[in-house]
Amino acid sequence: MKYRSWDTTRGLERGTHRALYMSMGYSAEDLTKPMIGIANAWSTVVPGHFNLREISESVKEGIRQGGGTPVEFGVIGACDGIAEGHIGTRYILPTRELIANDIEAMVEAHRFDGLVLLGSCDKIVPGMLMAAARLDIPAILVNGGPALGGMVYSGKKCDVTALVEALGRYQVGEITEQELRAMEDNVMPTCGSCSMLGTANTMGCVSEALGMTLPGTGVIPAVYAARKKAALESGEQIVKLVEHGITSRKIISAGAIKNAIRLSSAIGGSTNVALHIPAIAYEALVDFSIDMFEKLSDQTPLLVKINPAGPANVPDFHDAGGVQAVLKELEHLLDGEALTVTGKTVAENLSAVVRRSDREVIRSIDDPYSESGGLAVLWGNLAQEGAITKPAAIDPATYYFQGHAKVFDSEAETNQAIMDGKVQAGDVVVVRYEGPKGGPGMPEMFRAMKLLNGMGLAKKTALITDGRFSGTNNGCFVGHISPEATEGGTLAVVENGDTITIDITKRNIHLDVSEEELAARFKKWERPAPRIESGYLRMYARLARSASYGAIIPHREL
Repeated sequence: MKYRSWDTTRGLERGTHRALYMSMGYSAEDLTKPMIGIANAWSTVVPGHFNLREISESVKEGIRQGGGTPVEFGVIGACDGIAEGHIGTRYILPTRELIANDIEAMVEAHRFDGLVLLGSCDKIVPGMLMAAARLDIPAILVNGGPALGGMVYSGKKCDVTALVEALGRYQVGEITEQELRAMEDNVMPTCGSCSMLGTANTMGCVSEALGMTLPGTGVIPAVYAARKKAALESGEQIVKLVEHGITSRKIISAGAIKNAIRLSSAIGGSTNVALHIPAIAYEALVDFSIDMFEKLSDQTPLLVKINPAGPANVPDFHDAGGVQAVLKELEHLLDGEALTVTGKTVAENLSAVVRRSDREVIRSIDDPYSESGGLAVLWGNLAQEGAITKPAAIDPATYYFQGHAKVFDSEAETNQAIMDGKVQAGDVVVVRYEGPKGGPGMPEMFRAMKLLNGMGLAKKTALITDGRFSGTNNGCFVGHISPEATEGGTLAVVENGDTITIDITKRNIHLDVSEEELAARFKKWERPAPRIESGYLRMYARLARSASYGAIIPHREL
């Protein structure tokens, strides 16, 4: 077979290319083998990526054992947790496009034959999967794995996000500053992606359900020896994928996308999948509509409740059988013919999985938490293009919530008002101008929801926004409201005191204001000036599409 890398390694006219490789210690024999790129997001900034240098060594060993030559390059990766609460949070979602573009440029410039993707955290994994789908070469994703759970807090092993809840408790006098500070040393005992089912670990699960990660390896904890073994096996397998011509789009098919949505629904995954799966589908040339989340989630039972929805964390989920155990329960609902990086179909992989009798973490399909899954799409005069919520993280008692709007034009303004006690029971907190264009960058309203929870208001208030949420949030919340306020969505003209009704059961979100009144308000409305005047965020604000399209920067017709 002909390798892509021959464009750089074969023929007398490529002597300069070979010389450049050999100057770094590659041998002439190395350059006759498949050249496998390793896109590594390792850094000492992101806990979920801290172990990726070690993981990369195992991948390289596997590639060499498989008969290939590893070629490693770096990829950016920002930490949501460290970026949260200041301007940095606006950069997080937009880094996804940078990562996809960066990997595309490196792979095409150097003509690698295959690609191993090393990343763990929130926007890094989806950005890498987008790149794999766009490039359509053999690729496999290896993540660094979740951290182990920390001290027991609120009845469960906690993670770093518990500190924000605890801050809310401190604000109302339930704990002391000394107790709050003492938690910092005990909430994150190891490196790894945060141990709750946030976006990072949700996307690890989604990658496995898509077929882009070896079965059973999506959420192996970062400190387990099995994580290195999975990396070695992935290195061996990528060479096989190259030899057999199994490219990413053969794996990321329409059936695989549906399988991933069902898996995310069954485990109550992060609402951010409603941004990332459409973006991956776009790159894989798979037709997609936000309606697909509603249809498939409605038909998929909720089998798992992981922190913040329940006491178990992601390492507990892994120990209980993880993604493969859930897929086995869902087997009759899946596209079993979808191909995976094993070279086998989903059905063939699942034939080796034995249903477990231990049901403490993963319930049987005959005994689900609910008959429908984790995500829901709401529609109404506040969200003509849809909005996303997560019933799996919401107390059923608040599936219907009606209250009076308390309107804020930024996340920072909202957080300060909550801290100052200006949000009361019965309020519907409206946070607008935080969408892809307005934010810009569609930041998470993570801190606002955690503060409300810590202050005992999670079940007494609701929060709606054109921004997004963290997978660790709970309470009554609706995000991704489209069109966003900056684009002239109805959210832009909500006023303090307006009645807003959220009806999750009926999939509706409604502003109780007449069409005539709305028209009058829009005549007075003026689009706000951009928050960011230059740099990448300004470019992203100009080019990004609506959250209903995954907040992508399109490079072809939608």
